[in-house]
Amino acid sequence: MSIDALKQTIPDYARDLKINFGNVLDADQHEALNETQVWSIALACAIASRHDELITAIAAEAAGKLDDTQLKGAKAAAAIMGMNNIYYRFLHLASSDEYARMPAGLRMTVIGNPGIEKTDFELISLAVSAINGCGMCIDSHEQILVKNGVTAKAIQDAVRIASVIHAVAAVLATEPALEQGLSQAA
Repeated sequence: MSIDALKQTIPDYARDLKINFGNVLDADQHEALNETQVWSIALACAIASRHDELITAIAAEAAGKLDDTQLKGAKAAAAIMGMNNIYYRFLHLASSDEYARMPAGLRMTVIGNPGIEKTDFELISLAVSAINGCGMCIDSHEQILVKNGVTAKAIQDAVRIASVIHAVAAVLATEPALEQGLSQAA
């Protein structure tokens, strides 16, 4: 399914999401992100959303805009953040600080050598961390980005992409059940 076809399945009550979805995927709408960053972030966020049709539509479009290395980098960021966001969110939320003093014991070498521009990997990781709700990871990636001269606008744009993609995935995932429940009630 294409992105345009997918947009047509977004219900009228979520019209704002439909408009925002088109806007955040339009690289010309981003003064602070380039096309590679937009589509890398979008792909990783679609993966983090876990909505198959959304992943398929964004992956198909991203494949025409990203090379194999960039596609692999976006997928790697989504994968490693899927693990790290759970682990570090636990450390942040656990009452005992004993866990934070323990070695993580998790392999994370892709963070040091992501195979793509480090700044791009950090932007992608930040966006996925926002979807997964890990404050420690958000802070860590944001600090690295700022240290490397990335603007607040670029950081905001990455998170805007994440927020819209996540919301679109939630609407698309829940709409069939909502429709079924409403038709049963009638």
